[in-house]
Amino acid sequence: MQRVYNFSAGPSTLPLSVLEEAQANLVNHEGLGLSIMEDSHRGKPYTAIHEEALQNLRDLLQVPATHSVLFLTGGASGQFAMVPMNLLGPDDVADYTNSGAWASKAIKEARDVGRVHVIADCGKERPARVPYEEELTYTEGAAYLHLTSNETISGAQWQQFPDAPVPIVADMSSDILSRPLDVSKFGLIYAGAQKNLGPAGVTVVIIRNDLAERVTSRVPIIYRYQTHIADNSLYNTPPCFPIYVLMLVTRWLKAQGGLSAMAEINARKAAKLYAAIDATDFYRGTAIPAHRSTMNVTFRLPSEELEAAFVKAATAAHMVGLKGHRSVGGIRASIYNAMPEAGVDALIDFMREFEARNG
Repeated sequence: MQRVYNFSAGPSTLPLSVLEEAQANLVNHEGLGLSIMEDSHRGKPYTAIHEEALQNLRDLLQVPATHSVLFLTGGASGQFAMVPMNLLGPDDVADYTNSGAWASKAIKEARDVGRVHVIADCGKERPARVPYEEELTYTEGAAYLHLTSNETISGAQWQQFPDAPVPIVADMSSDILSRPLDVSKFGLIYAGAQKNLGPAGVTVVIIRNDLAERVTSRVPIIYRYQTHIADNSLYNTPPCFPIYVLMLVTRWLKAQGGLSAMAEINARKAAKLYAAIDATDFYRGTAIPAHRSTMNVTFRLPSEELEAAFVKAATAAHMVGLKGHRSVGGIRASIYNAMPEAGVDALIDFMREFEARNG
């Protein structure tokens, strides 16, 4: 079987060595005679996986002792509700920024829980961007500021985070672990796994411990961050196999040199691809250059017919997942941590050949 280059936005490509190790242990995990999917989440084999996964995240992100790392479920969509349920009291207001489709969904969900003030809204602007810091007019006494660090659909990313006077809550589903991060600047970070962390099924939450204490008794026990902090993410049966793969992915990231090394690789991959887009009028980037994502590179061709032909020809050339999101169309190349540089080079070569045939 020939492996393809998978540019899908998520579930997305995983490191080949991680897949091979998971495959080797799938039926008989390290001589246990069973799969880790069949073993007790209270047993020693899974406990070792669980603890290493948590520690790897702490090491890679240099998570301070003031914050807890949690493994939950429900993806980012679940966190859209769980964040305000825990942090937004009945007399509070939360500040949100709208930078696109995912930020908009977070706002909609939060409004079902409590009062929300959208302090910057560029969600429908084209070319896409995230808010400028000077646009942010904070609500006095706001419970928190919510932002989406990388808009997977539009390809716009916060290159620098604001210095907010309130705790920052960030949806980092599509760029977590892609670059170093000062976790101490954030009150809460959440991320679905299926882009840079592992397979779908587990959601990572990093929360400042004092914020978890805000929760009221009206929130069901299982939806309280306090519950999962107290039980080390074992209050209910966790998604053991996705956490196992996450452990392998974070182990792989440490072997690559950590997040500083990954940031250099990711910047180089993105710069190459954006240079290929900007070198011709045939391709047109859809995000403001200063806000371009290093994870999701979005662009258009002269017509939708050519875009459809591009996706079809790329698939035949063993490059998949390039069709843009159905809400915006175009082309989207997701080049997460596990996308090898050779995959980006192959895409650039294909783009040049496609333009030569169709330009």
